[in-house]
Amino acid sequence: MPKAASEHTRAHNSPRDLGMDPADFDRASRGLVAQHATGVIEGAWGPAWDVSKYDFIEQGAPNPDTVHPSLWRQAQLNAIHGLFEVAPGMWQARGYDISNITFIEGATGWIVIDPLTVEGCARDCLALANEHLGERPVTAVIYTHSHTDHFGGVLGVTSPEAVAAGDCRIIAPEHFLREAISENVIAGFAMARRAIYQFGPLLPPGAQGHVDCGLGKAIPLSPPGLLAPTEEITHTGEELVVDGVRIVFQLTPEAEAPAEMNFFFPDRVDGGAGWLCMAENCTHNMHNLVPIRGAQVRDALKWSKYIGEAIDLFADRADLMFASHHWPRWGSDDVRGFLTRQRDMYRYIHDQTMRLANHGETPLEIAEQIELPPELSHECHTTGYYGHLAHNVKAVYQRYLSWYDGNPANLWKLPPSEVGQRYVELAGGSDALLSAARTSFERGDYRWVAELVNHLVFADPSNGEARDLQADALEQLGFQCESATFRNAYLTGAQELRQGHPPRNPAMRRGYLDAMTIEQLLDAMSVRLRAEDVGGVDVAVNLVVEDADDRDWKLILSNRALQGSPGAAANGAATLTLPREALVELAAGEIDADQLSADERVGLDGDAAAVHAVFGHLDTFLSMFPIVEP
Repeated sequence: MPKAASEHTRAHNSPRDLGMDPADFDRASRGLVAQHATGVIEGAWGPAWDVSKYDFIEQGAPNPDTVHPSLWRQAQLNAIHGLFEVAPGMWQARGYDISNITFIEGATGWIVIDPLTVEGCARDCLALANEHLGERPVTAVIYTHSHTDHFGGVLGVTSPEAVAAGDCRIIAPEHFLREAISENVIAGFAMARRAIYQFGPLLPPGAQGHVDCGLGKAIPLSPPGLLAPTEEITHTGEELVVDGVRIVFQLTPEAEAPAEMNFFFPDRVDGGAGWLCMAENCTHNMHNLVPIRGAQVRDALKWSKYIGEAIDLFADRADLMFASHHWPRWGSDDVRGFLTRQRDMYRYIHDQTMRLANHGETPLEIAEQIELPPELSHECHTTGYYGHLAHNVKAVYQRYLSWYDGNPANLWKLPPSEVGQRYVELAGGSDALLSAARTSFERGDYRWVAELVNHLVFADPSNGEARDLQADALEQLGFQCESATFRNAYLTGAQELRQGHPPRNPAMRRGYLDAMTIEQLLDAMSVRLRAEDVGGVDVAVNLVVEDADDRDWKLILSNRALQGSPGAAANGAATLTLPREALVELAAGEIDADQLSADERVGLDGDAAAVHAVFGHLDTFLSMFPIVEP
């Protein structure tokens, strides 16, 4: 069970005037048209979303002593939900997913920007718009970038049949599909598990548990889907007319996502002004330069420059700025001021980190030194509710200099369980280590307690006193966090130390696999090869995928590595002729090599043993691997 705030935490979280712009609450509430009738949205596994879970977050109420006052303010803002008119011809549904869905009135139907994370949330938001604004077909979907919460609900607003018939365009930045698959499939199991710590979906909502995600209220609980784009934007300045609406695009790769784009609607306001969509490159918090769930490190320098480019290209003509999270900004001066601070914040973090790195400071040392200057602090959109300044500093360092800080003592460190045993011995045994840690806990030195007791937990995960004290320390750290993601990570760690990690189950993100190319499916299978089982095997198998545009493929198993590539191998030991669906089932772990060979949909010509050699040694990944214990 969660515990109360300690005296140190109560002092740290004392309610106070944060000096932030009160107009944020007006912006977040402006233009309300309607709210979801029940606040409960059904998904594949039951309720995907329930607004009432966050009724404890009362507008205008002071923060509880278990929540940082600044994070509480952000949680109040993110609790505002409904369908909002942003401008004539544009509406957003906010507060029914971690992200926003935007509806643009086209000549014949809806242009949907970012169809949320899961089908149910997107479906209900579209129904809300149709009910109150007049029913229209969805004629286009725009994915701003390659993160799941901006495409995973696409099946709630359109269908594969509508896309295939040309009734609905799907527009995305260049390399969207490659980057979406790289993140969500190649690293999918590890990232999904770590994301539980970042977003805290297993924490009970409440003042001692989950209050927010910083970037939005919460992650909906339902599986995402994916439809591949029909069109890609390939360069800045590219223009499209989408259902009668002119859009000018700006590519921003390697900023907030590896594939991302801003865009501008130049004709949407009388008098020559227009609307600027900043995707997720500018939202109402400091963002991640690398999320704690894991991802490719983002380029803070490019990010800053892209915002500067957006100012140069669009700010003089923009009377409105909106994004894929949070609330819009209205008025050209407000838009320019917002963008300027966002631009300067990322540049400041980049330049000051590397300045100190070039003085020989390590990432841990730099993270303790850097603070935002007064010019950039005291705004919610420069506060680390989702990102965290200390973590972002380390991301900048990692991008240029790797995780390694240059000290050879840290070059090849012992694994946690082994180093834990040695620290316990050095401390004089478990009792001595726990005694020292309890003294530090009473002083409120929770970071040191977490460092110290972590060694004992990894040396002896069955030690109940160590688990309890570590949980207590992580919990107080979580209560004190301004960053929602850090809070969720600390509190999830505390919960798992007390209750154990959730059951482990095999799971594959089938919704992604259905949209993947043949090459991506083969790459996903290659990651699963149990190399220890295939020593000395050198074999090639050809594939003929009957219903794919590119029918001929080869898989070569050589030197314990599996390579898939287009074209047939002249020395192929066997040829499999199969439908794409059978390959998806194999990649998803729904069938194995023996079932594949026996499948009536599959034709085999050649050596069945070669097929088994290639496909018969694929590992099974299990969800919910341990994190705060060995």
